[in-house]
Amino acid sequence: MTIRTTVTFLILFCFRQLATAQNGIVVFQSDFGLKDGAVSAMKGVAMGVSADLKLFDLTHEIPAYDIWQAAYRLHQTVPYYPKGTVFVSVCDPGVGTDRHSVVLLTKSGHYIVTPDNGTLTLIAEHLGISEIREIDETVNRLKNSNESYTFHGRDVYAYTAARLASRTITFQQVGSTVRKDVVRLPYQKAEFSNGMLKGNIPALDIQYGNVWTNIPKAMLSQLGAKSGEMLRVQIMHKNETLYDKSVRMVNTFGESPVGDDVAYINSLLNFSIAVNQGNFSEKYKVFSGADWKVVVSRQP
Repeated sequence: MTIRTTVTFLILFCFRQLATAQNGIVVFQSDFGLKDGAVSAMKGVAMGVSADLKLFDLTHEIPAYDIWQAAYRLHQTVPYYPKGTVFVSVCDPGVGTDRHSVVLLTKSGHYIVTPDNGTLTLIAEHLGISEIREIDETVNRLKNSNESYTFHGRDVYAYTAARLASRTITFQQVGSTVRKDVVRLPYQKAEFSNGMLKGNIPALDIQYGNVWTNIPKAMLSQLGAKSGEMLRVQIMHKNETLYDKSVRMVNTFGESPVGDDVAYINSLLNFSIAVNQGNFSEKYKVFSGADWKVVVSRQP
């Protein structure tokens, strides 16, 4: 290898390291709620590692044990933070069991500290996996916490994330790279087939009860759907059809009477369904998760 080649390699290596360098930001997500001190304890552990860290909340209102919602909220939020941000996601019904505790480095340069229980399904799919390291708890665990088996969010994840974000440790010092993929939850991916759009309900617009799908706006062009048209929308849960109606496609809610069911494109540029100034989820008992399916077709 020539000197010039060696220098070029070192420059590229350093550039890659800087592109994914930890930036002192830690973002927390959990299903803990805010009624007790669990979230505050995690932040206290992080501040104990470095008082210079910048700590933010993604959400702590993930429904209890709902791994799918944790996966979706990460997918919804992670890309909007700068490279090098460290996320802690704790929705961990299997805490204390043999599920793996990992840090995923995405191809976009973000770090996710979490149990590998399906939480990383959508992040791995949309941002890609650069590397996965399993947390070495003999090194990356809060001092004197070894007798605690049910609060890894505080004892392992917050502690490891803070050490990583503050550059107390490098990514390589998290642990070994023994895994090449993550646990993935099965769900209906968006597709166009046989003249129909098929997709999943990954989440609700919780405040208003609107139903968000994973069907992108661009895919609607394959269906030939336009604003003002009536579309047939079917919603199924575990093979049971809970909704089957004709719905008008609109650009804004002001284009339809109050109380009407409408289809629209949400802020993530995905196909969505709502009751204008009402709550679609409550009215039709439609919710979200990996086992919900949507089919959209044009009126015959």
